[in-house]
Amino acid sequence: MAGIVTSIEYQMRKLRERGMDLDLEEYKIKEILLDIGYYRLGFYWHPFEIDTDHNFKKGTKFSTVIDLYYLDVDLRYLLIKYINRLELNFRTNLIYWVSMHYEDNAIWYTDVAIMASEYLKNIKAHYNNNFKKKNIQISKHHTKYPDDRYAPCWKTFEYYTFGSIVKVFEHIIDQDVRKEVSLQYAIKKPDKLQNFLDTLVFVRNSCAHSGVIFDLHIDEGVSGVPEVKFNNDYSHSLDSAIKALLYLMDNISSNRKNELDEKLIELFDKFIGNDVIKNIIENKLGYSYDR
Repeated sequence: MAGIVTSIEYQMRKLRERGMDLDLEEYKIKEILLDIGYYRLGFYWHPFEIDTDHNFKKGTKFSTVIDLYYLDVDLRYLLIKYINRLELNFRTNLIYWVSMHYEDNAIWYTDVAIMASEYLKNIKAHYNNNFKKKNIQISKHHTKYPDDRYAPCWKTFEYYTFGSIVKVFEHIIDQDVRKEVSLQYAIKKPDKLQNFLDTLVFVRNSCAHSGVIFDLHIDEGVSGVPEVKFNNDYSHSLDSAIKALLYLMDNISSNRKNELDEKLIELFDKFIGNDVIKNIIENKLGYSYDR
C-alpha cells in the first residue's frame, strides 16, 4: 500500500530484497538515507530496475546509485553557473540593442507598437504594486517619479527572471530588431536563438529546483548548432542543450566557453572507468567520450 511511512531499517531490507548490493558500511547507508531520502534516491536507482515490482538488475550496487546522484548534483551546479553568465549577458544585450533602436522610449517593453498583445495583456499582473514594493530600485524610481507608470527597461529587467527576459525577446514584433540581438551571438535567425534560450531556461529551472537532469528530455528539441553534430543525431538530450550553451558562451567569452568545456570533460572523465555510470552518461545524458 502506498503512503506508509517506513523506517530506515525497513528501507534497507526492501532494497536488499529487491536485489541491491548494499556495499557501503551500514552507518553510512543510514546516514545517506536520512540525508538524501529514500524517495529522492529512487530517481537514481530507477535506471537499474528491471520490472514493475522495482527489482534490480543483478550486481546493482548502492555505491553506484550514490555515484550517479553526485554526478547529477555536480552537473547541476556547473550548468547553472554558466547559464547564469549567459543570462546576465543576454539581459544586457537585449536592453542595449532594443533600446538603441527605440532610443526615445525607455519603456518600450510596454508599447503596443513594439510588443505583441499576447505579452502586454499580462504585464499589469506582473508589474503591480507588489513588484514595485519588493524591488528596491523600482520602489525608489516610483517614489522619485510618481507619475511614471513603469520604470525604464534597464531598471525593470534587473528584477526579471531569465525566463521573463526571454519572453520579452520572443514577443518583440519587429523581426529586424530581434535579429540585431541574435547577431550578437552569431545567429542570423531570431527563432534559432529563441530555441536555444527556451531550452536553457528549461535546463536552468530544472537545475535551480534540484531536478533530476542526467536523463533530462528537451521536448521541443534543440535547433541545430552551427558546425556541431548532435550525438546519435538526437536533439532532445541534455548534451544537445549543453552544446547550445557552449556555442552561446563561445560568442560571449571564448575563455568561459573553454573553461566550461574543460570542467565538463573533467566531470565525465571521473566515471570513464565505471562502465555502469559511463553507459548512463552516454545513453541517458547523450554525452560521447569519443570527442
